[in-house]
Amino acid sequence: MSAFCGCDVKLDGEPIGKVAIGTYVFADRPAGRHQFIASETLFPGDTTYNFSTEPGRTYFFLVRASERYASVSGVTMMGGLVGGVIASAVTANAANPGPADFFALDEPTARTTLAELQLAQ
Repeated sequence: MSAFCGCDVKLDGEPIGKVAIGTYVFADRPAGRHQFIASETLFPGDTTYNFSTEPGRTYFFLVRASERYASVSGVTMMGGLVGGVIASAVTANAANPGPADFFALDEPTARTTLAELQLAQ
């Protein structure tokens, strides 16, 4: 079962947008160390992703639902709120406790993908 979160994304502690299916966000940052944090209302945990950038380069990341998010969402749909609470407790020690996974993309793949998306509001 596949699920996708409507995640609020922060970059270096600053909100940059809500990422949902078919949308993208962007930010201009100086070279150096950075951190994404993805969260979703009512989801018990955040995703933290640390990365470094070099001067003059553009970086692209794909955001997908984490394994934990897919599990909790699936059980919640089948078992209601009680199922969701149980799934949250059972998966609390997952490697990624949050709703999303970030994947770095190469520039040609990213530019093709961006052509199909809309800027998130």
